[in-house]
Order: sequence, then structure tokens, then C-alpha cells
Amino acid sequence: MKKNVPIAIVDCNNFYASCERIFNPKLIGKPIVVLSNNDGIIVALSNEAKQLGIKNFSPLFKVNDILKKYDVAVFSSNYTLYGDISHRIMISLEQFSPEIEVYSIDEAFVYLDGIHNKDLFSYAQEMQKTIKKWIGIPVSIGIAETKTLAKLANRRAKKNQEYKGILNLINNVEIESHLKLTNVTDVWGVGRQYTKLLNCHNIYNAYDLSKVNHNWIKKKMTVQGLRTVMELNGFPCIEGEFIPPDKKGIISSRSFSNYVSEKNELSEAIATYTSRAAEKLRMQKSVANMISVFLRTNPYKNTPQYHNGCQVMLPVATDFTNELIDYALKGLEQIYKPNYLYQKVGVMITGILPKNILQNSLFDNIDREKNQKLVDAIDKINLEYGSDTIYFASSGVQKKWQMKRDFKSPQYTTRWEDIPYVISNLVD
Repeated sequence: MKKNVPIAIVDCNNFYASCERIFNPKLIGKPIVVLSNNDGIIVALSNEAKQLGIKNFSPLFKVNDILKKYDVAVFSSNYTLYGDISHRIMISLEQFSPEIEVYSIDEAFVYLDGIHNKDLFSYAQEMQKTIKKWIGIPVSIGIAETKTLAKLANRRAKKNQEYKGILNLINNVEIESHLKLTNVTDVWGVGRQYTKLLNCHNIYNAYDLSKVNHNWIKKKMTVQGLRTVMELNGFPCIEGEFIPPDKKGIISSRSFSNYVSEKNELSEAIATYTSRAAEKLRMQKSVANMISVFLRTNPYKNTPQYHNGCQVMLPVATDFTNELIDYALKGLEQIYKPNYLYQKVGVMITGILPKNILQNSLFDNIDREKNQKLVDAIDKINLEYGSDTIYFASSGVQKKWQMKRDFKSPQYTTRWEDIPYVISNLVD
């Protein structure tokens, strides 16, 4: 970690709700909630929805009366739209620094090396205005000398309107006050269990945590806890990850919109989820030699229960969708039992290796050059014309088992037919 490099974290405000507002200005100022897969749970809210007393992770059916009473806009999760908007934001931030660390879909650390001679607050204002103008998403920005303090500053900037979404803690005479006003559970890296531990030792806020004995904190919270304390005191010791590490396991799974009993429908779901996992595998230029398949009924429903899973070892590590589907369906054959109401199936790819070290088998009879051309063509077409423009027949056509998404907005930026259009009444 570079010393004395200002770090800004740019955090999108109410990201999912803000994405829905970009192409629908009527939603500005209106309460919005976004639902989980199968439209069961609220996973994101606008500030207006929070003010109505709606809580995150509330089951939809429990707050339906409030939603109707206050005309709350309800949306299914539109991950394709959210992912594309996130990508555009991260690309836009690159004009402000060559070092951008994407932390999550709606957050990024921006390393402001060489910006010492500029006013950091004004520079952050420029970032904030640019993202709002170019993308349409409001952001909050926290600036500090460490990532932990930057996260703390960002939280303070977001929660207090007086800061107008920006707080710089570098050379800030009120930094002690900000630490004291931040609950220890809101410090980056301190979870629920550690909060209980710290509270038992009269450590209730970030300032208290910054003053604890280093040997004690290392013993109680390991070296990661010590790093948090050091960072609260202005000493950078959490390294940046500018290139996300390759995944060691890839899971693809969804709950069904309706219970499924027929094996052919389960096979379609398994083939679809395997296709998704294979795409992710190719994106990180990896291959895998093991695929796990699992299924289960609803453990909360008073019906016969069954859950099972199995692992299938591949003779040669691969990233070919058709090959992975074949082995996944063999796994399903091993664990499927008829006459059960299945709620969920999924696959997990493991044994992941870099593709450039792949070693073929002498007994391999698959035409890998032909398969490579096939998946390359599929990826190219789907990238250019949208996901699932072309797919394997084993994934099914009607897909009645697909998750429930009754309130999904259009994919405005990634599907030709969803691109918004404007009708002008102007006459020459």
C-alpha cells in the first residue's frame, strides 16, 4: 500500500432504486422497493420507502398494505441493467484516476495519487457531478488516508445531508468527533459477532476501537482486527485489489417460481444454470474438472422432504458448455427421485485451473478445436445481441420453471427491443 495517498470511495446512493429512475423520471421522489429472486423479499429501498417504515429484507406479503397505501413502485431485480450501469460508472471514474479498485457493484475505491496539489473536496465534487450527468446515478464520496477511514467518511457523508454527499477526513480537525459518532458495528470489517465482543469490553464506537491495545485486538480479532485499528489511526495496511482474483468455485442456482417434479424440467434448469457457470468460467479464462449438482424441496412446507447432491469428476478439465451440461445431467440422473415437489436446483463448478496450463488426456476423444469454435461463436453472438440470443436446446424453450419476475423493468441498455425512444411533436 502506498503511503500518504488520498483514497476516495465512491458509493452509489440506493443503487438499484436509482437505476430504475434513470429511464423513468416519474419515479423521482417516489418510494421504490426492489425485490429478490422470485419476488419474495425486499432487498433494496429508496430513501422515500425507508421513511415509510419499510425495512430491508421484509417479505413482500407482509408489507403489501403499505405498498398499496402509499403507491410504492415495486420492481423485480433487473441484474442485467444494474450490472451494465455499474460498468459504465466504473469506466467513467477512470478519467479521475488510473487506479480504480472495484469493491462491489455500487462501490469503488479511487486512489488519488498525485492529486495533493488539488483541492480534494472540489475534485470529489467533480466526480460526483460527472457520474450524475453522464450516468444519472447520485453518489456519496468519502476521502481519507486509509480505506477504513474512507468507508467511515462515506457513511457519514451519506447519512448527514449537511455534507452534500462528500466528506474529506484528511487533515480534518473534527476527525475525532466523526469516530465517536460512528457505532463500532458500522466500522468496515467489524461484524455482528465482533460487535458483541467489543461491546462486552466497553468498546462502542470507532474512537474506542482506535484506542485499544494492539496485542489485545490481535488476540481477540486476529491480524485483520489489528489492521482495522491501525487504519482507524491513519496507517494504511489493507492492500488494494486492482485485479479481482479468479473464483475458486462458481455456483449457479435459483429457486423456482413454482414447484417442479418432472425430471425434464429439472434437466432444463440444470442445463441453464450450467451454461451460466460456464460463461463465467470462460470470462476468467479458466477450466474446471469437477461439477456438483444439488436439488432440494422446500424445508418449510409440510410436504415430503428430500435433498441431495453429487459430484461428477471430468476426465479432462474444460470450459465447454456442452461438455459441462452432459456431466451435470449425469449428476442429476444419480440424485433425482420422482414424486417430490422440488423448490431449487443448482450446480457448482470446482477444480478450477487457468486454461493456459490445461493438459489433455491421451484417451480424450472430444474434438476440442471444434468445441472451442462453437463456444467462441456463442459468446460473441450473445455479447453483441444480448444474453441467451443463442443457447443450447437442453436449456428448454418455454422454461415454465423460471423464477418469478413479475415487476421487472426493461433492459434499457443491453437489449435492442428495450431501448427507450422519444416521440417528438415538433413540426418544422
